Amino acid sequence: MDIVATPENIETNFLSTFRPFLVMEPGFVTGYYQPELTGSLHRTSEFRAPVLARPPDLVDMRDNDVPGWDRRHEGGRLDVEGRLKPYPSREAIEAGEIDDRTHAILWLADHVEVFFAQVQGSARVVLLDGRRLRLVYDGRNGRPYSSIGRILIDSGAIPAEEMSLARCKAWLRANGLEMGEPGRAVLQRNESYVFFRLEPELDRNAGPVGGQGVPLTAMRSIAVDRTVWPYGTPVWIEADLGAAGLGIGRAGRMLIAQDTGSAIVGPARGDLYIGSGSAAGEIAGNIRHPARFIVFLPNET
Repeated sequence: MDIVATPENIETNFLSTFRPFLVMEPGFVTGYYQPELTGSLHRTSEFRAPVLARPPDLVDMRDNDVPGWDRRHEGGRLDVEGRLKPYPSREAIEAGEIDDRTHAILWLADHVEVFFAQVQGSARVVLLDGRRLRLVYDGRNGRPYSSIGRILIDSGAIPAEEMSLARCKAWLRANGLEMGEPGRAVLQRNESYVFFRLEPELDRNAGPVGGQGVPLTAMRSIAVDRTVWPYGTPVWIEADLGAAGLGIGRAGRMLIAQDTGSAIVGPARGDLYIGSGSAAGEIAGNIRHPARFIVFLPNET
């Protein structure tokens, strides 16, 4: 006889399979989303900022044990003398270390759009002819990640209480995005640089594919430190996300670890996937909250 899936049966099966463990250190949760952009496959006067494909010389140093290697650099390449060196920074890449004439797979309106697509790790793109594509994460240069929001707050450019995704983008554009201008210089203080590949959008309702290799689900998928928690781990977070427009007061939410990110480090650090589009982006940009983390690990058999 088939067992009917009821809330009671599901809860019983879950609790017989997993044991909860409270993460004792203070937790912190942020949010991320999938931008929806307009772009071109060719450089035009309207679309001038390149999105680059993964270069063939990029070596993932996380899987290479090289004596004396600085583990802060997770990407490397061989120099002209055959020595392994850290991969170039964002500033060096944009200054010509990678030729965008041969490595660009897409062109966006400006470097702000490219930058935030890289921070989010994916994007939906509509071409002028109506075709819909996805930018899919395909590796990064392995340089340390720096929050430009924190840089702008610490420098006094934007008060902490006024910081939002829209305010940050407006400041960058108002202060110039050409090489050497203040807005571009702030972007380049984040040395991390993400590479993409283009894929057709086959299902508009599906989320981007996360590190686990499956589409993310809005408000149910979370990025974690994959060196601490394996993909598929159920994670309960308890936080007051009312200021971000998610509920009223402190509440709990069950999530599944399905993604990772260079800024997500430690056992009590998570990045909640909000969804696609500008509304999701505004919510995601407002999530920077203390949280309590409870992870559910399989029972020993």
